[in-house]
Amino acid sequence: MEENNKESEQLFTIEPLVQKEEKPTATLTATPTRRFSSRSRRPSGQPQRPQTQPAESARRPESGQQPRRSPRPRNRYGAPRSRLAGERRLPPTQIHQGRIGTPEGVDMSKEDTLKIIPLGGLGEIGKNMYVVEYRDDIIVIDAGVMFPQDNMPGIDFVIPNTKYLEERKQNIRGLILTHGHFDHVGAVSYLQDKLGHPDIYTAELTKRFVEKRHVEFSHLPKLNFHVVKHGDKIKFGDYLEAEFFHMNHNIPDDLAVIITTPWGTFMHTADFKFDPNPMNDRPADLRRLKEFGDRGVDILMCESTDAEEEGHSLSEQTIFENMDKIFKDANGMILAGTFSTMINRMQQMVQLSEKYGRKVIFDGYSIKTNIEIAKEMGYIKLAKGTQIPMEQVDNYPRNRITVIATGALGQESSSLMRIINQDHRHLRVLKGDSVIFSSSVIPGNERSVQYLKDGLYRAGARVYHYQMMDIHAGGHAKKDDLRQILDLIRPKFLIPHHGHYSMMVTLGDLAVKEKGMPPENVIIADNGKIIHFTKDRWWFDKIQAPANYIMIDGLGIGDVGNVVMRDRQVLAEDGMFVIVALLDTRTGKVKGSPDIISRGFIYLKENKDMLMQVRRRVRAIIESKSMLPEANAAYLKDEIRNQIGLYLFQQTERRPMVLPVLIEV
Repeated sequence: MEENNKESEQLFTIEPLVQKEEKPTATLTATPTRRFSSRSRRPSGQPQRPQTQPAESARRPESGQQPRRSPRPRNRYGAPRSRLAGERRLPPTQIHQGRIGTPEGVDMSKEDTLKIIPLGGLGEIGKNMYVVEYRDDIIVIDAGVMFPQDNMPGIDFVIPNTKYLEERKQNIRGLILTHGHFDHVGAVSYLQDKLGHPDIYTAELTKRFVEKRHVEFSHLPKLNFHVVKHGDKIKFGDYLEAEFFHMNHNIPDDLAVIITTPWGTFMHTADFKFDPNPMNDRPADLRRLKEFGDRGVDILMCESTDAEEEGHSLSEQTIFENMDKIFKDANGMILAGTFSTMINRMQQMVQLSEKYGRKVIFDGYSIKTNIEIAKEMGYIKLAKGTQIPMEQVDNYPRNRITVIATGALGQESSSLMRIINQDHRHLRVLKGDSVIFSSSVIPGNERSVQYLKDGLYRAGARVYHYQMMDIHAGGHAKKDDLRQILDLIRPKFLIPHHGHYSMMVTLGDLAVKEKGMPPENVIIADNGKIIHFTKDRWWFDKIQAPANYIMIDGLGIGDVGNVVMRDRQVLAEDGMFVIVALLDTRTGKVKGSPDIISRGFIYLKENKDMLMQVRRRVRAIIESKSMLPEANAAYLKDEIRNQIGLYLFQQTERRPMVLPVLIEV
């Protein structure tokens, strides 16, 4: 009974965490005539409040029973809230039981190991960052961001936790960027100072994209780049050497990396697919890949994003042929939505526009920026007069215009969304126009994309998307591509990456069941796991590198944690209820009527009776408690918060953040 009472008491005394993080702006002003104690301790001579102890049977489990687990922290009233993004963690993988800690027979003082440490990109899509470490030499591969989830209000991006690297930044010999997608390079500017400004090794297009993004960080020094290309070999420190290898993706200049160490060879595939007929690119050199396999690759870190998809990745040539049919049949303006980094896809649209006598307009800041970079490098080729500025759109018939715009994911401020909402200065979608979604839907954006499609259909447009016909191909290897790279490389160990947990397990199953790889050689890891390798074995270190979310909000890097996120969630779901009361310190009475401010909870003018009851209860709480010996400001505010919070929940079944403010007069 005592234990139940204690749990019940805790249920109604948990205060919003913002109270622990920062003090309210209104402060209590102490006066010499104050009659209730401002100390947290009870005055001498007063009896101590009895401590509630759980029963002995509750504290000590009976023989053979498992100890009781602490219940999940609950809110003050009702059912628990949904977990925050930073709290919603799957339990550690149980696939590799017994693989934690140095195996018997291994003397770590005499034997050096190769360490692979994923800091992001495992069990998720985004914020890719991987560490290769041997003795005092470290190579970092990629530094990407992850876009915020629905339960991250106000967050711009999520980046990897680099504390492990910050403690060893003197050993970082270089940062390798495999390609220019934001989930692989978006965190570079945020992390450069933390990592000690290491040299960056990447291809020319990726370098240009990162440099353009870095202009927004004018307070930081310039980045030090080394441009590499297919076949280049670079020595990193005393022990590591990297060779770069061209792969196909949906962006040019995609590079896999093969790192040779004293222990053995490690290969990181980057994002890839096998395309025998790529547009504006050359296919991967399969003969050279086989040579790597013949030479011996000990560890293959292979992407798993499309491991659950059968077949081969769609060729860009097939997409070109299907889009040709759309351009041929189009009678009005063509509006194409795609990602700003899909350089090859935009080149296809330019070629088709020129074939059918259309002018091309690029709309959206990121697309315009990337197009200018791609034009300088020759990845985008336009005939003279093909591209026109947006201001000239009305100078040509609608059936002679192609607009390539951002916003295929339904982003609120994107060009496509502004057109649908009729907020665009120059463009409207009219009946008979054709709209091409040359992109796939990222999980979490389904609702926004559906809203966008519905708006286009309402306007009378003909809408084409990848579920109707093959007009988009992801840049990731499907099962047949994965079978092919396993056949070519024939690694001893396999680490799936760049995918959700089910995708990584699927790739592992494919390697075991179809390619005969021993199950113990497939390593399904979590972010932060330190994986040790010797010639013939591997294991997880007992120590784990920090791998929690680091959130970017405006100019703040990592200053928004679970405390702030929880408060934002409460405010977003149930709003805020502020109670301001004037307290006469001499009498312990409330002066006047308490003021109430409600934001996102109730409309005050329509709930006058409830507000009257709240004021009465606040007055009764203060005047009945203020003269108690243990009463102080924090005690009174806790009582108001808990009792008024419970009353509001009973009346509305909502749980606003209750913020009491006491002002002494």
